[in-house]
Amino acid sequence: MNIPQVKLGIIAVSRDCFPMSLSKNRRDNIVSAFTAKYGEIFCAPTVVENEKDALKALEEVNAAGVNALVVYLGNFGPETPETLLAQKFAGPTMYIAAAEGDGDMINGRGDAYCGVLNCSYNLGMRHIPAYIPENPVGTAEECAQMISEFAPIARAIIGLKNLKVITFGPRPQDFFACNAPIKGLYELGIEIEENSELDLLVSYKAHANDPRIPAVCEDMANELGCCGNQYPELLPRMAQFELTLLDWAENHKGAREYVVFADKCWPAFPEQFGFEPCYVNSRLASKGIPVACEVDIYGAVSEYIGSCLTGDAVTLLDINNTVPKYIYDEEIAGKFNYTLTDTFMGFHCGNTPACKMCANRAVKYQLIQHRLLEPEGSEPDFTRGTLEGDIAAGDITFYRLQCDSEGVLRAYIAQGEVLPVATRSFGGIGIFAIPEMGRFYRHVLVQKRYPHHGAVAFAHVGKALYEVLKYFGVCDIAFNQPKGMLYKTENPFA
Repeated sequence: MNIPQVKLGIIAVSRDCFPMSLSKNRRDNIVSAFTAKYGEIFCAPTVVENEKDALKALEEVNAAGVNALVVYLGNFGPETPETLLAQKFAGPTMYIAAAEGDGDMINGRGDAYCGVLNCSYNLGMRHIPAYIPENPVGTAEECAQMISEFAPIARAIIGLKNLKVITFGPRPQDFFACNAPIKGLYELGIEIEENSELDLLVSYKAHANDPRIPAVCEDMANELGCCGNQYPELLPRMAQFELTLLDWAENHKGAREYVVFADKCWPAFPEQFGFEPCYVNSRLASKGIPVACEVDIYGAVSEYIGSCLTGDAVTLLDINNTVPKYIYDEEIAGKFNYTLTDTFMGFHCGNTPACKMCANRAVKYQLIQHRLLEPEGSEPDFTRGTLEGDIAAGDITFYRLQCDSEGVLRAYIAQGEVLPVATRSFGGIGIFAIPEMGRFYRHVLVQKRYPHHGAVAFAHVGKALYEVLKYFGVCDIAFNQPKGMLYKTENPFA
């Protein structure tokens, strides 16, 4: 409910010394291949040879509601008009080109392989960002697949350019790692609205006796089931808070279309609100509205990128603790192709959506906060409200966009999986396995001074994520390098 709907459009371009029919026919073949396998794409009737053609074609795609554009070089292509398309189109633009082989090599040769070079050169001269795939020249079927891979990338780009981050409370002093210059977010086109925890509390109290609360309670109870709903008397408080956040998002979007939150969730929150916000945060994440813990603004933005790429729920976790050797020996060694240092436990108090957790998940209390905030030996009261249990096994991408102390954006991406192994611990937690995690931990996470929070997408989306970050000019995109590929700071004699 909080991510863009992408409508694709394609414009063919043709250099005037090549047959226009070459571009037109090849474009039509792509449209047929794409429609048959992937869905709808609008085809602009005008084939662009000159600047006036470019303006006419843009009118056609804009009138059709296209928000993600494919520029197709069916032959060499006209350098100025084809770059003008990206310059004047409001959304993300992709460039692909025709491979030879669908005609004779005299009058049927298009030289688009050559044209892509001049197109890219011109885009650079004009400082126009555009998405060009790893291998941008292909057959109709190959180009159709490239366009399908462009769709989630475009969704993330559109989402980020129309995003507002809403925060409550100052970033915690003892969690200094969640602090980062917000300059980089403005450079991405993201808006930020910072509020006090008191603003949130006032709004929450104003939602007391909201007539929508019973329906939200019923939905919560159905989601949790009888075993997961351990504190049914807590549901009205949490439902009131969920409505508070949803209403705030709707009323404070302003000129933006999409919203994420970064909230201060401790130490004052539970005592003043009467519960921990974790379960509510998990429910909003499942709706496409990530709520990052501990006012982690970059964590919230990172999560949102994953939501756009997958169209699915995401989470934010601490890169938390090592896997004990006895668990590794009993449950992992010989069963999975990972060393002990490839594994770690990802944990947070209980913000992971229920749909991404095992059947044992339930609303519980935050053990660490209970120790800190409630009388020793007492029954948990306001520290209840976490969604706890093991995270379900499956593919994941662990990643983060961050701003360093100099205000420069950087990022990391690592693909792996959650193992089907019981953690034997508390919180929303899972045993993660990422190839060469030990080296990645030392020479990326530690060496480049990343905070302990990482976003988790529940799929392998590294390829698309890399392209989104590259599109926005993030130059330092680290990944878990394989054996034999040394990091810059890695000791070759170790």
